[in-house]
Amino acid sequence: MIGLVVNPVAGVGGPAGLAGSDGEAVQARAAEHGSLPRAHERAGQALAVLARSRPGTRILTAAGAMGATAVAEAGLDPVVVFAPSAGSTTPDDTAAAVAGVAAAGATLVLVVGGDGTLRDAVRGLGDGPAPAVLGIPAGVKMYSPVFAVSPVAAGAIAADWLGPDPVPTAEREVLDIDEAALRRARVEPVLYGTLRVPQRLGRTQARKAPTPVTEQDAVAAAARGAVRAMRPGVRYLLGPGGTTARIAAELGVAKTALGVDVVLDGQVIAPGADEQRLLAEAAAGPAKAVVTVIGGQGFLLGRGNQQLSARVISALGPDPLLVVAPEQKLIDLGGRPLLVDTGDGEVDASLAGHIRVITGAAATAFYAVAAPEVLVP
Repeated sequence: MIGLVVNPVAGVGGPAGLAGSDGEAVQARAAEHGSLPRAHERAGQALAVLARSRPGTRILTAAGAMGATAVAEAGLDPVVVFAPSAGSTTPDDTAAAVAGVAAAGATLVLVVGGDGTLRDAVRGLGDGPAPAVLGIPAGVKMYSPVFAVSPVAAGAIAADWLGPDPVPTAEREVLDIDEAALRRARVEPVLYGTLRVPQRLGRTQARKAPTPVTEQDAVAAAARGAVRAMRPGVRYLLGPGGTTARIAAELGVAKTALGVDVVLDGQVIAPGADEQRLLAEAAAGPAKAVVTVIGGQGFLLGRGNQQLSARVISALGPDPLLVVAPEQKLIDLGGRPLLVDTGDGEVDASLAGHIRVITGAAATAFYAVAAPEVLVP
């Protein structure tokens, strides 16, 4: 059977530029910024695919916003095996819900959230025999190789899981970054355990590959190329990443860890901007989002840079991205396309095709871009 556990507040901190969603104080700040959680919507996208392929499927789940509501809205049959305590849900509720769904007999548990939510899933399952687990990406940090590339891909994998042919699985790491340390500009990923994850080429997210020290010269050259491409009077929305941090260094300005900083004529005018500030900057004059490629995964949008939301990308106009990456990152993808996952299918489709990537001080390449949904037959 399939199980489903939703972290209702997953991703709420992303558009607000808060580097995560952990803790009631952070969630309250996100609400003040007008940021809304998107876990329910992302769960619904996955379940809609499952409902089309396997109508009437019974789903072991938690009560209300932790799963049952989304299951019922998709026209599937929720079997509630856990109910959180009154009030807002906690990481302990997530851990307990995953444990409850597993104990009720789920062979595959879909967990909706980010790295922190999957970390809670590891804690809930403990050390005993465990079902397979697949993350439906809905958080801010989603670097662990335990997620589907999109909710649609997750739904397709779940449908395959219930089919006649077995879906292969592999042990994959769950990594997370301490959000409090991250807000102090300390990025220290920690291994919290492993999960058995279904593997489908093009549907399951790959490991995030770090940039080797030997490639730092190539990163610096690509950063110099990006700075040369910048034009006076244009606002550049400098997204997170090692390559963009090097661009900031080339400009001689500070870079916010995992933040989006607005640069105009070589000066930071909005450090750590949230979605609302980015929309205001886009309305104030010509602007572009400067993004890099997540090594090994190929994502441009939707992983750690949710401030660059579908609304912001749309506001930037028909040519919204300045993509910068050393050539080796493209080579390492082995021909797989770059991916965009803003949560808005129309925006993702508008970005699909080919895009110019600045790969060196005076070098560029044209590379394919796709929305994960188009990779799902």
